[in-house]
Amino acid sequence: MEVSHNKKEHVMLAIIGGSRLSQLPVLQITHRQIVRTPYGDPSCALTFGLIGARTVVFLARHGYGNSIAPHEINYRANIWALHSLGVRQIVAIASVGGIRPDLTPGQLVLPDDLIDHTWGRKHTYHEGAGVQLKHADFSQPYDPVLREKLIQASGRAQVKLSAGGVYACTQGPRLETAAEVRALAIMGADMVGMTGMPEAALSRELDVPYAAIGLVTNRAASAQSALIDFDMTAIDESVERLQCLLQAFCE
Repeated sequence: MEVSHNKKEHVMLAIIGGSRLSQLPVLQITHRQIVRTPYGDPSCALTFGLIGARTVVFLARHGYGNSIAPHEINYRANIWALHSLGVRQIVAIASVGGIRPDLTPGQLVLPDDLIDHTWGRKHTYHEGAGVQLKHADFSQPYDPVLREKLIQASGRAQVKLSAGGVYACTQGPRLETAAEVRALAIMGADMVGMTGMPEAALSRELDVPYAAIGLVTNRAASAQSALIDFDMTAIDESVERLQCLLQAFCE
């Protein structure tokens, strides 16, 4: 397999994989590429390949060994690397805990808004000496056109995708307390994860359309569900359905 350094290649679509998708079996790999950025190194080398006839670049957010904690990910380097290669669409996959009653293990969900509870992460490109300040419009954190294309793809693939919901991003790597989940529910959160920010905001600053698909791995802790229950059979099946959805999206 070819490994190249800083080789510019035009890529329209990037898929970022989360902890349950550190590899993308549906991707027919052509090569991997190491990319250097002004913000340090991305999580890993970028993997290039084809889904159907469409060229795709895949990035494992936590590294290929799934060894980088959510608060330690170099989000700026990841998004900058994708943008520098010509990526103009990002579909991000993230494991989430379901807060809304219907979001049970194995469900796929397409959030349309978010709440950010992270802290200390490098969350903007617009800081530092000599860098012009910019206030990015973040009223719609997920690109509506890209979301609609994913919804249409789910229909073609006959894959159930819950469209809509608020994603709450917490710091991690620990899971949330029952009181924290109840507070998030009061704030309007439907699901909770640890990696959605600042990924979405950085993509917006670079004007790259970004959408996220949540893979529900468990019911978030709550008074009604005090135990964290991972249904691995349902999760594995949802990963297969997710790949069918991505194939339809790339048609």
